[in-house]
Amino acid sequence: METRRITINIAGRTYPLNVSATEEETLRKVGKQIENMIKEFEAGHDVRDKQDALAMCALKLGANAEFSKLGNEQNTQNSGERLKQLNQILEELESL
Repeated sequence: METRRITINIAGRTYPLNVSATEEETLRKVGKQIENMIKEFEAGHDVRDKQDALAMCALKLGANAEFSKLGNEQNTQNSGERLKQLNQILEELESL
C-alpha cells in the first residue's frame, strides 16, 4: 500500500500524517470540518481557548458517531424483523 505524507492544520497547529491515497481526501475534509466547528464554537459559545473548542469538537464528533452507531443497530434490528415478517408471508402464500 502506497502512503503519502500530508499535513493537516487544526487550531493553528500542523499535524504531519502518513496516509494511504484513499484516506487523504477524507482526512483533509475532516480537518476542514474540525476547523469550521472550532470557528462556530468560538463565535457561538464565547470560547476563547482553542483547547476548549477542540474538546467541544471531540464531544460533538463522538456523540455523532455514537448516535450513528445506535441508528445503524436499530436499522439492522428493524430489517431483521421485517425479513421475518416477509418470510412468514411467503410461507403462508406457498401453503395456499
